[in-house]
This record gives sequence, structure tokens and C-alpha cells, in this order.
Amino acid sequence: MSTPFDPQTFVAPPGVAAKDGQLIPAELFWRKHCQYLKDHGYTLRPRYQPDWRPSCVYLVVTALDPLSRDVLFAEGSLMDASRADGTLVMLKAIHLVRSPDEIPVGKLLSSERLASPRNSCIPYLEVIDPPEGSEKAFLVLPLLLGIERAPFQTIGEVVEFFRQIFEGLEFMHEHNIAHEDCKYNNIMADSQHLFDAPPHPFLTFMKRDFTGRPSIVASRTIKPVKYYLIDFDLSKEYPPGAPRLEEPPWGGDKTVPEHLLPDAPPCDPFPVDVYCLGNCIRQHFLDGCIYAKAKKGFDFMRELIDDMTNSDPKKRPQMSEANSRLKIIIEGLSDWKLRSPIIEVDQRTKVTNLIGHWATQLIRKARRIPAIPKS
Repeated sequence: MSTPFDPQTFVAPPGVAAKDGQLIPAELFWRKHCQYLKDHGYTLRPRYQPDWRPSCVYLVVTALDPLSRDVLFAEGSLMDASRADGTLVMLKAIHLVRSPDEIPVGKLLSSERLASPRNSCIPYLEVIDPPEGSEKAFLVLPLLLGIERAPFQTIGEVVEFFRQIFEGLEFMHEHNIAHEDCKYNNIMADSQHLFDAPPHPFLTFMKRDFTGRPSIVASRTIKPVKYYLIDFDLSKEYPPGAPRLEEPPWGGDKTVPEHLLPDAPPCDPFPVDVYCLGNCIRQHFLDGCIYAKAKKGFDFMRELIDDMTNSDPKKRPQMSEANSRLKIIIEGLSDWKLRSPIIEVDQRTKVTNLIGHWATQLIRKARRIPAIPKS
């Protein structure tokens, strides 16, 4: 006689690979809070409902393709959900003691007082207080994707990305807020509309319902994308005139020069932000890194990025100056430059692909579609 199925024990032990659809330990937190979140208007995927069990179809599909398993595949603090009106959102669990600044800083940046087209900080749609006996609150955030989940097609599209993020970090600094973790994966894109179906929030090469792979059906030039600075876990607001010094190191960029000094003294986080943003562009567009190959055609950014990543923080421009210089650089770029394709260094491009690209650009130019997307 078989043992009755018990959803509460259908969990892989810590350190043991999950099988037959078992939950992993990081997912238990979300199953535990499933009803609490539903009471607040947010429904998790069926997998996290208290009585969920894998269907026969689920077991067959995951046996054939292990990567299709509908599991978290991310840090346990994040989970997608559906709002009562059908909108897909991202939930983030925040430990109020360990991350005391994330909610206050994010709420300030989402406030009506700081509402502005220049504000590129991810908006907080709602903050759900912790359940009784817990120290974890829940942020409700827009469901975003990685910057290049839909690849850039033209230099003009990348220039618009630069423009938004330079302006967004300048906006934070104007209001005496340092991001303090301005790395590439802390910038995301509201680009769901470029796909034929919503990508899975964690396994983005699959559709959310695992019925196949999402296809890109639009370009950023035709359907512009908004970019957001995210993750204010380390961010701080500094009162005007107050000291702006923090003990290093902090953040995900491990190359910050002032953090690498022997017995590094406290340093100003605002020039560190400038360095980190410049380093993002240097690594992902100019020079390449282990995560990305360098792209052709971005030498126009070299002088500015070199200054932003100067080893001496006192010689780096402030974000207001960096953004002003970027605007001048953009004004000097020709329409043909902006419509040029994104080609990686050492990439071999087929002549037919180039012909197709330029044929599309000529049509767009004839239709007076701007080379730099207008969001």
C-alpha cells in the first residue's frame, strides 16, 4: 500500500537535489506565506499553494527536460505573483533588522515629492507589513527583465539606455541619495512588451507557463523601454552638509580602487557610484569582461568612462557633470552612427544580416522613426 501524498513533506532535504518536482528549502518560505499574500491581493504560482502536487504531465515534462522544472532558481528573497487585476509583479522579502534602509529609501524615491521623468528608480507599488511574529516585510515591485534579455539592435538603443541611467543616478545624487551597489544586474528593463508572451521571471528563456520559449516580436526603437535602478539594500540618504563617509568595502563591484587600498579608510559613496556606473559600461560595452564581450562602435564613450573610473575619486566627475558630458556626446553622434548594428568584437557578421539590418533602418528613417527611442 503506497504512502498518501503529503504536500508538507514533499521537500528535498538541504543539500540534496530535488526530484519528481519536490520543493527546495528556499521555496518553503513562500509556501508558508502564500495565504498571507493572497489575503493582501497577491497570488503565487500554483506550485506554492499549500495543497499543490505535481501533475503527471509535469513529471513527464520535467523528466524529459530538467531545466523546465518550475522552481525558484533564484535567491529565496524574490518571488513573482499575480495581482488581483491580473498584473504580474515581483515580491521581495525584506528583513527589517538586517536591511533597515531599503524600505525607507525606496519609499522616498517612489514618493509623489520625487515623481519625475528623470527618476529611474524602481517604484514601490506597495509595502506589505510583516505578519505577526515575523521581521520580514514584502515589497511589491514591477516585474522587470535583465537589460539584454532582448538584445540591443542598434547603437541608438544603447545610447538611450545610457541616457536614462546617467540621468537616474544623477537624480538620486541630487537628492543626496547614494545607490552604493550600482552594478549591471542592479539595472533592469521594463521590456515584457518586446515578447510574444511573458518570460518566466527566473528562467527567462522559457515562457512563464512553460509552454515554450518566448519570441522577441518588437524592437526597442519601435517600442521604447524604460530602465530602472533597483535594489536599495545598501542605499542611504545623507542629510545636506552631513559627512558622507562609509567603511569599505561594500557592493557587488569588487574593483573599486578606494576599496582596494591597504587598511582602506572610510570613503565617499558618491564617487564610488560614479565609478561603478562607468565600470558597468566599460565592462559590457567598451572592454568586455567574463560576463560580456566588448562591442564595436562605442569609442565615443571612452574619454568619459575613463574619467568616471579614474583611480583617484577626487578626479572623477560628479554625476551632474558626467550626465552633461553624455548629452554633448549624444548630440555629436550622426544618425547613421546611431542606427548602426550592435556587433561584438571578433564577431563575424553575415552580409545578408547587414543588408537586412540596413534595409530596416532605411525604412525607419524614411518613416521618420527616431534613431534614439523616445520613451
